[in-house]
Amino acid sequence: MKTNYTLLILIPLLVGCGNDLTQDISLDQNESSTIISPPLNYIEKLEKANSISYDKIINTRGVYITSMCYTQTTDTLTEHVFNPCYSCHTKGKIPNYYNDTNLQKEYNFPAEVMKNPFTNLFKDRSDRVEAITDSTILGYVRESNYFSKEGTITLAMELPKEWKGYRPDCYFNFDEEGFDLDNRGQYTGWRAFRYYPFLGTFWPTNGSTDDVLIRLDTLFTQDENNTFDKEIYKINLAIVEALVKQKEIAFEFSVDEKFYGVDLNSNGLLDTASTISPKVSSYVGLAKLYLKEEKVHLAQGLFPENTEFLHSVRYLDWDEKKDQVALSARIKELRYAKKYTWKTYGQIQRAAQSELWESQALDSSEAQIALFRGNYEEGLNNSIGWVYQGFIEDREGKLRPQTHEETISCMGCHSHLGATTDSTFAFARKFEGTNKDEKEYGWNHWSQKGLKGIKEPKAEYIGHGEQYEYSFYLHNNHSGNEFRNNDEVQSKFFDENGSVKQVLIDALHEDVTELLFPSKARALKLNKGYRVMVEEQSYIYGRDANVKAMEHVYKEVREGSTTGIKKPIVRP
Repeated sequence: MKTNYTLLILIPLLVGCGNDLTQDISLDQNESSTIISPPLNYIEKLEKANSISYDKIINTRGVYITSMCYTQTTDTLTEHVFNPCYSCHTKGKIPNYYNDTNLQKEYNFPAEVMKNPFTNLFKDRSDRVEAITDSTILGYVRESNYFSKEGTITLAMELPKEWKGYRPDCYFNFDEEGFDLDNRGQYTGWRAFRYYPFLGTFWPTNGSTDDVLIRLDTLFTQDENNTFDKEIYKINLAIVEALVKQKEIAFEFSVDEKFYGVDLNSNGLLDTASTISPKVSSYVGLAKLYLKEEKVHLAQGLFPENTEFLHSVRYLDWDEKKDQVALSARIKELRYAKKYTWKTYGQIQRAAQSELWESQALDSSEAQIALFRGNYEEGLNNSIGWVYQGFIEDREGKLRPQTHEETISCMGCHSHLGATTDSTFAFARKFEGTNKDEKEYGWNHWSQKGLKGIKEPKAEYIGHGEQYEYSFYLHNNHSGNEFRNNDEVQSKFFDENGSVKQVLIDALHEDVTELLFPSKARALKLNKGYRVMVEEQSYIYGRDANVKAMEHVYKEVREGSTTGIKKPIVRP
């Protein structure tokens, strides 16, 4: 899994919590910005209490390369070759011009990180985990660190008023269509959606539950008179979904195209539309006017300017009535992304080609360490229009801003991967059901409808045709995660000879939770392992919730090492 990132000099940016295109949304490449840090006493207190540094690089700038990329893909005893790499490293769908398929075949890290910097992978926390009782960890994960007892957002109140980054403003209070409402019953703009979890690490069986919400710029929620209109917002979100997925999307109600003056189904007529075509050429409402004035843009495969995502990563709670895992009240991480500027197809393609140009300029194929400009407050820039920022638990379990180095760890997955869609993962995997009573209805939060009973998704692979996506992963990796340390999945789905149990695969086709959900014992054990890491505040050395030391992971990779994978698995 060669991670061949080049030197990226990324522009500084200013991103606040407002989302309105009437503000200046981009900076010129040559323009500099004056950065005013939040009050030092706030940051200094966090540094002292958690033994961290907000500005210094303590471990390495290479933490954007994920810990999973150090996996030993060849079994040293049997010489069997496993391939979890294809889930991320593949040929992108245009306008994703990145093709990192070669990273399935070879390791090629920058010299600085040839020695695995994720030393948490090799820790044995068994003694400390055993000292935590089940009731203690359940009490911990069921206590919210996001809301105060009065229902206010704790972090939003504690951040300095001078804070220029994202200030949490989602209340996780959803109507039947997934729209978030604040304590006054007003729409915040955030809308929850349900999706097929991405392969491997983010399956709940590996230690975390999570959710993702989207918010478009305010102008996408308004009619041409600047008045909020929920129907307009719903139509514009459907338009964005059709564009981003580059496929026709069924709508949950019929739309009178004449009323909006937009041919939504692209049939050449203004009639009644029940689907949105990926060839749609306009938004509706105020956004339609902004598009005509080129103040906002539209293209297949891309989100419009000022699109925001909110991603909460949580512990595994246990629902005794349903006898399954559930979202915890406590949040491990709150991740935020914003598309602060528009990039054309040509600009995105040039960014993808920059790796080749860099290696040619250096006359070397050796990977170079990537540099991401920005800061812990306003986030880091990925060079193709997005900024990423986040919050994480402090030693006491309260949410705090991530340090600069901790934020770097977000950037590898959201920069130059073939598997992403406009730098993101979840929205392209959103459910497409239109009936609110359907299990596959897309516009809900996981707290409203869970994963139980969701059928396994299918995916197309060159040379393999259409495959059940999760089953295909099991066949190629023989485990429920990249590290092959998920003993529960391995013993459940494979016999003692390593052959897959077809009866379990058949059950997986009908219900993804057969694979994705852990037992109560495993869930609580992983919670405890992560809680120990929170007390250590050792995130820069890896965030995986392992209790025992990993076995199938390199402590050091030699130059020129290969994975043993001969034929990469590639999406069309």
